[in-house]
Amino acid sequence: MPDSITPPPSDSQNPTVTVSDRAAKRIGEILAKEPAGSMLRVGVSGGGCSGFQYTFDIVTEKTADDLAIEKNGITVLVDDISLEYMAGSEVDFADEIIGAAFKIVNPNAVASCGCGTSFTV
Repeated sequence: MPDSITPPPSDSQNPTVTVSDRAAKRIGEILAKEPAGSMLRVGVSGGGCSGFQYTFDIVTEKTADDLAIEKNGITVLVDDISLEYMAGSEVDFADEIIGAAFKIVNPNAVASCGCGTSFTV
């Protein structure tokens, strides 16, 4: 993330990120095809049609500043800068007629794009 971006104040009431049961199940299915010890990293980067966008990467290493969310045998990582944008959010998975995708339900977002991968705080 560029140094010029200042994170919003974190919400001390909801300082963490959660993972829904649907998302944990789908993440488990994806990680089962990856090397042992793989984890899903969810982050925020500048860009996207609404200012910020979510990123999803499969990694095998955790860094010291990562929040590690463990659920149903899977691990989701969020770095400390992204956590400030995502505080109180839930990682969910939607399987709908128009397609299946991970969705971030973010109480900090004041606007988002139609596809749900870009947002404004």
